[in-house]
Amino acid sequence: MKILLSFLLLFVFIPIVKAQITTPVINANFGVDGDLTSNYFNFAAFPGEDDWFPDGQPGAGEFVIDTTGAAAIVAGYITDPTTTNNPVTRGMNQTIYSVVNNKLLMDANFTRDYYGDDSTVFAVGSNKNAMSPAAWSCPVAQSVPDKNEILDVFTHIRRDGPNPVTSDSLWFFGGLSLENTNGNRYFDFELFQTNLTYSTVTRTFSGYGPDEGHTTWVFDAAGNVVSAGDIILTAEYSSSSLTLIEARIWINKSDLGVTPTAFTWGGAFDGVNSSATYGYASILPKTAGSFYTGMTNSATTTAGPFSLIRVGGILVTDYIVDQFMEFSVNLTKLGIDPASYGNGCGIPFRSVLIKTRASTSFTAELKDFVKPFELFNYTQPAATTLLKYFCGTMPATTIDVINPISTSVYTWSTFDGNIVGPVITNTVTIDAPGTYYVTQQLHNLCAPLGIDSVTILYDSVCTVLNINITNFTVVNKGLDAIISWQASNNELAFKNIVEYSDNGLLFTEVAVLPAIQKTGMAGYVFSQPISLQKSYYRIKIIEKDGTVKYSSTIKLNSEKEAKKIPIIFPNPTQGEAFVSIESSRTTMVSIYLTDMGGRLIKTLKLPVNQGNNLLSLHKLARQTGIYLVTVKSIDGETTQQLIIRK
Repeated sequence: MKILLSFLLLFVFIPIVKAQITTPVINANFGVDGDLTSNYFNFAAFPGEDDWFPDGQPGAGEFVIDTTGAAAIVAGYITDPTTTNNPVTRGMNQTIYSVVNNKLLMDANFTRDYYGDDSTVFAVGSNKNAMSPAAWSCPVAQSVPDKNEILDVFTHIRRDGPNPVTSDSLWFFGGLSLENTNGNRYFDFELFQTNLTYSTVTRTFSGYGPDEGHTTWVFDAAGNVVSAGDIILTAEYSSSSLTLIEARIWINKSDLGVTPTAFTWGGAFDGVNSSATYGYASILPKTAGSFYTGMTNSATTTAGPFSLIRVGGILVTDYIVDQFMEFSVNLTKLGIDPASYGNGCGIPFRSVLIKTRASTSFTAELKDFVKPFELFNYTQPAATTLLKYFCGTMPATTIDVINPISTSVYTWSTFDGNIVGPVITNTVTIDAPGTYYVTQQLHNLCAPLGIDSVTILYDSVCTVLNINITNFTVVNKGLDAIISWQASNNELAFKNIVEYSDNGLLFTEVAVLPAIQKTGMAGYVFSQPISLQKSYYRIKIIEKDGTVKYSSTIKLNSEKEAKKIPIIFPNPTQGEAFVSIESSRTTMVSIYLTDMGGRLIKTLKLPVNQGNNLLSLHKLARQTGIYLVTVKSIDGETTQQLIIRK
C-alpha cells in the first residue's frame, strides 16, 4: 500500500488549511499513486487508468508520454556510456486536443536532466524565486547536493471531460525524481506565460515577461481576471511524505487590495525585496474541498521505457523507495483555469521551469533546474499549392494545409475566388483566381488559433506569352528593382511598355521604352524604386502592325522574403512552357524531363542571372502526356508535374 501523505498549506495570515488528498487517487482518469504505468493503480491491475508510461497490462488506459526511440536510447547508454548525460525530452503521445477515455488531452512533456557538474544549475549565492530570470546567475559547471539533483521531470495537462469550454475541470499533473531520498527536499514548477528559454552557451535566460521578469495577472475593479500571468506551484517532501504544496501567482502588490472573483488571497506575498512592486502571492480556492493530490512511491517501481540514469551515469530500471513523487492540481477549483475567466480554449501557460530549493522558505537559495520547455506550442496553419500562376483556361486545382493536426478544424473562405465542394477540410478545391484563406480551430467550439492565405494569379493572355521576349529578369538591387529583357525580331517592335502590379492581377503602366532600331535581338534595361513588399512586373510589346504581346509575370521578392520554388507555367500547356526561377547568383541550371515511368526524355542546361529569371522550355516534349520536370540549381532541387495537351 502507499504511504499516506499530509498536505499542509501554511500561510502567513491564515490558519493551516487542509485541502488535499494524500492517498492514491485517480483524477480525470489519471493515476496519482506514486507509479508511472497505465492500467496499473496502487500496485494492482486496474484496466482503464491513464498514466505516464505503458506497462503492457491489458486495459483501455492510455499512456501520455511519447516513448518513440526509448529502446534505442537505453541501448545507447549500454554501448556508449558517454551518452548517459545527454538530455532527453519527449512530448505527448497523443495529438493535441485528442479525446481519450472521454478526457480532453491538451499537452504533456517528459525531460531527462543533466546529472553531476553541468550548466543547468544556479550559482551558489542569492538566486531565488521572485527574482527576474534576467538576474539569475548560472556557472559554467557546478554540482549540487544529491537531494537537490533533478533526474527526470514530467508534466501533463488535461480536462476532466471532452469539452474545452464547459465546466470540465482542468487538471495539472507533475512528476519529479531526485537522486537522494534522504532529508527534506523542495521544488517548484514555475509556469510562464511567455516562451522562457535558456542558453547553455551564455548561461542566461531570455523570453521572460515584462514585469520584473514575469507576466502579471491583471484584474478589473470588480476582481475579474482581465489577463493571466505567471504561476508557481511549490512543494516540499521529507524522506517519506509530501508535506506542503501551494500555488502562487505573479501580481502587482497593489492588487492585494482587489477581491478576486475566481479565488482568494492566501496571505503570503514575496517579491525580490520588501519594497518590490511585483511578486508571487499565494492563492486559495473560494470553495471547500480537495484541490491538491500527491504521492511518493512507497515501494520500488519501474522507471519506464527510458529507464533511469542516476548520478555517475549508473543505468537502473527502477526508482528506489521515495525517489519519485507526483502530484496534481485542480486549476479550475483553484480559479486559474482560463475557463474561469471566460476563455475555456485559452492556453493556461506557455513554458515550464522546474527547479529545486535549499529549504522550505519560498525565497531560499535555488539549486538545480531543468532547461525550460514549451507546452501548448501549437503549430499555426500553413497552406500552399503546387502552382499559383495560371493562364488561358483556369483549371480546378487544390490548396492544401501542409501541417494539418488531425484534431483541428480547418475552414476555407474567399472574397474574390470560388471554392468547389466542402470548405471544412484540410484540402480545398478551387477553380478561379483570387485569395483563399484557411482558419484553424483546435476544437469546433474554440476561437480561431491562426489563419493563412494563398493567392492564385491568372493571366488570360498566355496565348501570346513571351514569344518574342527572352532572358526576362527582375533583380532586387538595394532600393531598386532592375528589370531587363531581350526581344528577338526587334525590327518588328514599335515600343516596350513596363507594367507593374502590387497583387499580380491588376497592372499599371510605369514606363514606355521606344524600340531600339536594329534588326534581330535587342536588350532593354529599366529600373524602378521598390515601394511595396511584393512587386509584380511584365513587359507589353506593341509591334508596328499594332499586335500586342506580353511577357510572363515575374514577382520581385523583398530582401526579407525567402527564396521561392521554380514555377512552371502555363500548366497544362498546349505548346510552349516556361519556368520562373530565382537564383542566388549567376550560374547554370539543369532541367530534366522524365515520363511517369521514370524514363529520361530530355535534358536542358540553361544560364540564369542573379535574381528572377524566366526560362523557355522550348519544345521540351512533343507528345501529349504527363511529365515530371526536375530543376536543379545551386539553391536546391524541385520536381513538378507538367501536363502537355493537344
